Amino acid sequence: MRSEYLIEILTPRQSDEDFYAALKRMGDRYQQAIDEGFSVSIPDNPMGVLRFQATEVINELKLSVPPGRVLLHLNTFHTKEGLDAILRAAADLGIKRVIIISGDGGERLPRLRPETIGSLSAVTTSIELTRYVHSAYPNTFLTGVAFNPYEPHEHEFEKLQRKVDAGAGFVITQPLLSSAPGIERVMQFGLPVTVGVWMSENLKLLCDCVGYDLRETEKYDPICELGNIHKLYPNAGIYLSMIKLEKELAAVSRVLQGEKQSKALSRAEGMCMPSCGELLHAGFIKEPV
Repeated sequence: MRSEYLIEILTPRQSDEDFYAALKRMGDRYQQAIDEGFSVSIPDNPMGVLRFQATEVINELKLSVPPGRVLLHLNTFHTKEGLDAILRAAADLGIKRVIIISGDGGERLPRLRPETIGSLSAVTTSIELTRYVHSAYPNTFLTGVAFNPYEPHEHEFEKLQRKVDAGAGFVITQPLLSSAPGIERVMQFGLPVTVGVWMSENLKLLCDCVGYDLRETEKYDPICELGNIHKLYPNAGIYLSMIKLEKELAAVSRVLQGEKQSKALSRAEGMCMPSCGELLHAGFIKEPV
């Protein structure tokens, strides 16, 4: 059974000239995704660009947080005080799921000092941060981690095992270009796996994100790629990065409606996906106590 669809939505940049227009646009996209039955994923200063925190925006706009359907990103570029403020705000909002990544960093982003979270490591990685979240906020969050199939596999799988040992409960991959070596092995960890799909025609930006040149062709059709991913990984969740929600939602809907065994994915006549909250209720995935 496919677990869910995640729509990536960015908060406004702190440098946006028309902050209120950007804030409204983000709120509209968030609500559209929720209303359509999707889950929402909100990155944490992606590519090192300063943006407002998800918890700040959700509170400012008084957005709803349906149980299990908002995924918060958290990286290692925060002060200890800022990190705890985000986690407390998330807990107050009822956000249970947090994906923890090392992050991209930037000139104005402070690196989390390992000694402030009780780590003896030289630097704070997603492993140390995952361990801290579980120790400081027991039974509060379900933490997930990223997997990059483009990195050398033995090194990446060794890191993934350490992340799981630190408490990770699900895995989200970097955007895939059709089949990617190693994904089946990731699924052998026995955790829910969500595969990324790049929904922009700009492959150069994807290459910048993953750190490798993946361009075998200059032409890239995101909707076609989404269809391929559906066939290759029928039991994985889907994470849509860089989607133009207003323009592409109808095309995504057609892919969903055409997927085989759609009884596990659709309800009645609509395109609505089973939410994470429904999966929790049905026992397909577990929620922290």
